[in-house]
Amino acid sequence: MTYCVGLLLDAGMVLLSDTRTNAGVDNISVFGKTFVEQVPGERVMALLTAGNLAVTQAVWNRLQEGVTLGGQRQTLASVPTMFRAAQLVGEAVRQVFDADGPALRAQGISFDVSIMLGGQIAGSAPRLFLVYAAGNFIEATADTPFLQIGEHKYGKPILDRVLTPATPLADGVTLALISMDSTLRSNLTVGLPIDLTVIRRDALQVGLRRRIGEDDPYFAFLRQRWSESLREAYQALPRPDWLG
Repeated sequence: MTYCVGLLLDAGMVLLSDTRTNAGVDNISVFGKTFVEQVPGERVMALLTAGNLAVTQAVWNRLQEGVTLGGQRQTLASVPTMFRAAQLVGEAVRQVFDADGPALRAQGISFDVSIMLGGQIAGSAPRLFLVYAAGNFIEATADTPFLQIGEHKYGKPILDRVLTPATPLADGVTLALISMDSTLRSNLTVGLPIDLTVIRRDALQVGLRRRIGEDDPYFAFLRQRWSESLREAYQALPRPDWLG
């Protein structure tokens, strides 16, 4: 399993993914699940992936080589809009399914893949999409300015309560890390290190890529302080008066 989260803010985007891949309790590996395509000053895109590792890597490789869409072979570096980029990712997923789906079914393996695509092309606003295994997709909106893939339930409550499009980018990084920490604590199939990508609005290039492990001082501090803050908040709450 995995956990990836993307925040679409007025100031830009925060994208965070874990790196744990497991094929059983005794076969755990580290694989990056964030892929970046950028032409600085013209476009920047990042893909975060969850699901079958062979499938997600096959999708990325097809996108690098080019995918035929609307009778034209295109890549993420050539599509005219972010909407077309999401369509291209969806078409790549469908092509991988056509190629590998029957063999996977014959082995009793499900075609498991979900992909988050965020980015900006010059002349348009940043956009964030979630592409499903069928190749269809949804888009983040002002009402729900974040998307998640993988083991999402543990990291969702903090985002539901706090996040808005107006959240500053630095605060978005903190919230994404708290969301990830909540997932790390509750699900062993999600693990360190984690990969952080920050894209500032209209910068048209990645502003920050950072791999965060156990030895990262800020993340270690954040995990400890968040746990302490939750305990303090819980202890400060009044007890129900109907307990007697």
